[in-house]
Amino acid sequence: MKTTISSNVLYAAIADVRAKSPLVHNITNYVVMNNSANALLAVGASPVMAHWVSEMEEMTSIAGALVLNIGTLDDAWIEGMLAAGKSAMRRGTPIILDPVGAGATSQRTEAAMKIIEECHPTIIRGNASEIMALVDAGVRSKGVDSSASSDDAVESARRLACETGAVVVISGETDYITNGKDVYTVVGGSPLMTSVTGMGCTSTALVGAFAAVQPDPMVAATAAMAVMSLAGERAAEYSRGNGSMQVNFLDELYNLRSLDFARGDM
Repeated sequence: MKTTISSNVLYAAIADVRAKSPLVHNITNYVVMNNSANALLAVGASPVMAHWVSEMEEMTSIAGALVLNIGTLDDAWIEGMLAAGKSAMRRGTPIILDPVGAGATSQRTEAAMKIIEECHPTIIRGNASEIMALVDAGVRSKGVDSSASSDDAVESARRLACETGAVVVISGETDYITNGKDVYTVVGGSPLMTSVTGMGCTSTALVGAFAAVQPDPMVAATAAMAVMSLAGERAAEYSRGNGSMQVNFLDELYNLRSLDFARGDM
């Protein structure tokens, strides 16, 4: 795994998550709730999965970050996301948006854009096709999977960051993180990660954990993607398939230590 932030900055971010155990409020999809919650626990954060609109004001008042994931949408969930997002925005709580499937249907793209326009997310994380679809409505994706490489979406990510004020993260073989001007990268992980449901959504949840304790969203997002990459690389070394990969990935997240980042810049 290689990243453009130093090993010291990376581990300090991990240590901060473990020391502070931030509450990360997730309004996320049915498919990944368990995966995301366990990944947050593995890095030392505290997850809550809540989408009932009536409790959004109270829930966001105690959360260190809000993660909005549009993977399984209906009107009530969108209402809950907007209520939580506006509440978090008023409090200055970091908001992380995962525009799952943007570009697959006009409804998904429109829902993501509505959240961006009304809630002003701090960080937007998606695959290449999703990020490109938020900039160009003519871009199509194949469901939750990207039809483009992360390299293809860098300029779209820059433009989206400039237009929204958010840090934009493209996940892929190389992860790109940009504020519209600077671009950080993370290279690594394993192809086996793409065979495990919800790895992208898990990375968004981890971005929330790091954003809750790290005031610089560029550093928070890069640290989260680097942790995903390193844990994925290590888990793949002894996984026999996607089932064991899922379990081993969580174990590797849980067992990351300072020595893992002690050999200079990663």
